[in-house]
Amino acid sequence: MTSQTTVDTTGPGDKAASAPSEPTPATGLRGHPWLTLITVAVGVMMVALDGTIVAIANPAIAKDLHASFSDVQWITNAYFLALAVSLITAGKLGDRFGHRQTFLIGVTGFAAASGAIGLSHSIAAVVTFRVFQGLFGALLMPAALGLLRATFPAEKLNMAIGIWGMVIGASTAGGPILGGVLVEHVNWQSVFFVNVPVGLVALVLGLLILLDHRAHNAPRSFDLPGIVLLSGAMFCLVWALIKAPAWGWGDGKTWLFIGASALLFALFAVWETKVAEPLIPLGMFRSVPLSAGVVLMVLMAIAFMGGLFFVTFYLQNVHGMSPIDAGLHLLPLTGMMIVGSPLAGAAITKLGPRIPLAGGMAATAIAMYGMSTLKADTGSGAMSVWFALLGLGLAPVMVGATEVIVGNAPMELSGVAGGLQQAAMQIGGSLGTAVLGAVMASKVDSDLQGNWTGAGLPKLDPRQLDQASEAVQVGVAPVAKGTPEPIVAKITAVAHDTFISGMSLASLVAAGVAAVAVLVALLTKRGENAEAGAGVGHI
Repeated sequence: MTSQTTVDTTGPGDKAASAPSEPTPATGLRGHPWLTLITVAVGVMMVALDGTIVAIANPAIAKDLHASFSDVQWITNAYFLALAVSLITAGKLGDRFGHRQTFLIGVTGFAAASGAIGLSHSIAAVVTFRVFQGLFGALLMPAALGLLRATFPAEKLNMAIGIWGMVIGASTAGGPILGGVLVEHVNWQSVFFVNVPVGLVALVLGLLILLDHRAHNAPRSFDLPGIVLLSGAMFCLVWALIKAPAWGWGDGKTWLFIGASALLFALFAVWETKVAEPLIPLGMFRSVPLSAGVVLMVLMAIAFMGGLFFVTFYLQNVHGMSPIDAGLHLLPLTGMMIVGSPLAGAAITKLGPRIPLAGGMAATAIAMYGMSTLKADTGSGAMSVWFALLGLGLAPVMVGATEVIVGNAPMELSGVAGGLQQAAMQIGGSLGTAVLGAVMASKVDSDLQGNWTGAGLPKLDPRQLDQASEAVQVGVAPVAKGTPEPIVAKITAVAHDTFISGMSLASLVAAGVAAVAVLVALLTKRGENAEAGAGVGHI
């Protein structure tokens, strides 16, 4: 038998709140802190893995389902869109009904949606079920952080988040490796089928181990107008970012959605000051460290996810690597994130987050600058240096920004804080893909015709130029069947050189974003609520 435990987080005016209770030792499997960490890590691994594992599978999916470049982008963007729109609301659901329940529902739904994608035979079905993956993943991610916050005492929370961050970092960076193995030796469907057994393991562990923790002053009602306004604002923003490369950044439709997003965010802010139990109490953002942590997650994800999108095409289409070889070439990135995350947790516990976060973003900026120097003939050694530095820089940011956001939020809003952290990362990922994709497209469009004719190739008409540009944006040489070998060599050289110039400019933009993030990192500090301790009960 188990009983529900509660955590007293009464308001600041209540003196009892200033004396948090000490966690009591677990007497069995149920509620054990480290077993809880293992359980949520298994579930979170699926969601983080799917953020990047599909990148390696994209070329195979495109070929098998006859998908265009924009279709391939939607496989990624539909997932990010659903996550970004629903994460904060999903976190609120966890605060209201318990993070254990939302975690279990999220795990089950995510695994089922993954299996459905593997059985799909059209790009429309793949994209549709990617949306469901995103929705169920949104339930799972904030719940995992809420469970950790409620289970671990203050002095161990940083280390727990460090290991949690290691799992996310390793899964995110390791996705291309696992994807490469599965795509090359099985098929692209196996990239999604692999989530089914992982989900079953997480479900069984969750039923056996997870203990529900709820704050005494957890929300008792739903702010439905707030949910509608925030979801609409998030949708319009991410939709504008996704469609901007196709519509153009100067197009009226792009700015219509951006304007609608700004208006809905403003209405949401006004509404939240009037409702008794707001979806996001805006007083949370009076905490400069919490606000800085959210901004930092956005900037980090722009640099990381936007840059990684092009690296996979660079390795496969420019260097001609197989999917598995491309994944193996990213091992330095994966390895540094695995090694660096728990070390970052220990460093943040000792030094506070400011120095590790600023140092991590500085390393990320240098790594992205180094990636701007990659050429079509760059060797594996030079690539490995920049990939390793990127992983080393990202590790403390994954851990530290999470602790800053969740640790500076009240216990009863731990789900909302977890949703904020993940929403910031997903918006940053979408923003990175959209903005850096626009930079890439613009550079290719401006350089391709000149490079083409400069190589002595016949001038392309507008329709041919558009088709060639779309191919070159992913590093593919637009060679027609039956083209003589000497001409093939010229076209390939032009395509790869033009792609490299676009990727280099995109990497420089990412480096600039990371440099700005160094300044934001200086505004962070240790989570005040984490320092106060977390009252936890175990049965």
